[in-house]
Amino acid sequence: MLEVLKWFISLGSTVFLPVIICIFGLVLGVKLSKAIMAGITVGIGFIGLNLVIGLLSSSLGVAIQLMGKKYGFSLSVMDIGCGVGGPLAFSTTMGILIIPISIILNFVFVMLGWTKTLNVDIWNFWFPAFIALTINALTGKFWMGIAAMVVSLMLQWLLADLFQEKISKFFNYPGIAITHMMALSGVVFAIPINWLFDRIPGLNKIDADTDTIQKKFGIFGDTVVIGLVIGIAIGALAGYDFAKITQLGMETAAIMKLMPKMVAMFMEGLLPICESAKEFTDKKLNGRKVNIGMDAALTVGHPAVMSATLLMVPISLLLAIILPGNQVLPFGDLAFYAFAICLMIPFFRGNIIRTIIGCAMYMCTMLYLSTWLAPLITKVFKLAHYNVGTSGTVSSVNCGLWPVALFVTMVDKLGVIGICLIGIAVLSLLIYTNKIRVKAN
Repeated sequence: MLEVLKWFISLGSTVFLPVIICIFGLVLGVKLSKAIMAGITVGIGFIGLNLVIGLLSSSLGVAIQLMGKKYGFSLSVMDIGCGVGGPLAFSTTMGILIIPISIILNFVFVMLGWTKTLNVDIWNFWFPAFIALTINALTGKFWMGIAAMVVSLMLQWLLADLFQEKISKFFNYPGIAITHMMALSGVVFAIPINWLFDRIPGLNKIDADTDTIQKKFGIFGDTVVIGLVIGIAIGALAGYDFAKITQLGMETAAIMKLMPKMVAMFMEGLLPICESAKEFTDKKLNGRKVNIGMDAALTVGHPAVMSATLLMVPISLLLAIILPGNQVLPFGDLAFYAFAICLMIPFFRGNIIRTIIGCAMYMCTMLYLSTWLAPLITKVFKLAHYNVGTSGTVSSVNCGLWPVALFVTMVDKLGVIGICLIGIAVLSLLIYTNKIRVKAN
């Protein structure tokens, strides 16, 4: 069974995700032809999104690396990037086991009414699997990793349930819950920070969402033009000649234009699935609301997300240089910042000023946590027989998030009791959120 699952995962997310969507559609009663087209359309959207992200990495990423060399960054830990997290996780027994464990446990929780999220975003099971691998690396005990995996899956559903309404409303995705844990983690930071912003005189009066900026600045407030300007600026700082500078500017502008169109392909494929899911729950679960758990990729095409992502590239590099004690050089995750900050934007109400300040503060925590976790993350890569080359110590800025740090700290201090305490707290909050609070309302 493990070998079959491993083979299925090895087909890649652009193959297995459409298959899962198709099967899920058939289970919900979608006609075979519509289910097949839904799966293919989602797959096309995923391929297109990967192409755009690949362009971002190969164009902007290379320029950033040259800029780092030019200005003599001397940081000792290499940011290998979260992009390798999925292949790493699914190349291990832990990563394969998480698929049946998550699907079965999630279905049980949905039937019991302990979560409203039915997660079909199998690719992003990698993050709970990554947490499990860090605990395995920390303790040397496989069963401790499995325990951490189960609890982190529950935490994933809890965060998806808590924040679904606001995220869905902001991005206009009814019936969808984002279950990408790397993205959900930022919301926990954004909520108290936005509360603080509301109480800072001056800042609380600034209205700076993308629509307002475009109205005030005309063409210069358009996200495509912002992408063009940022690309040109980074190209100049990297020491490119005029031709390469203008090419980078156009490539960055293209990314701003193409990303939303690729995300639209996702939603086109998911629409019949969401409609059938509602009909299914009306019949089988007495109308109880169930949201389809999906990738944060659905949100990264929003103008505010893309603008903030591009601005966070130079900001993160500056922070890496000036923060005392930081040892991580951002590189591998530069193309993936959108997935770490995208869900923070609704809680900053789309305000670009608040978003940049809040995300910069969040980036500080990510840099410090990825520095602290670097030896353990390096050990995880070596345990999975992943070649880290001559980099020595590696980390991932986007994996330097509080859930990883929470599990590592609790297990390091309390062992299995630490996992149990997190599990009890998360399960209690799931039941309160989806059973007790619902009845009270």
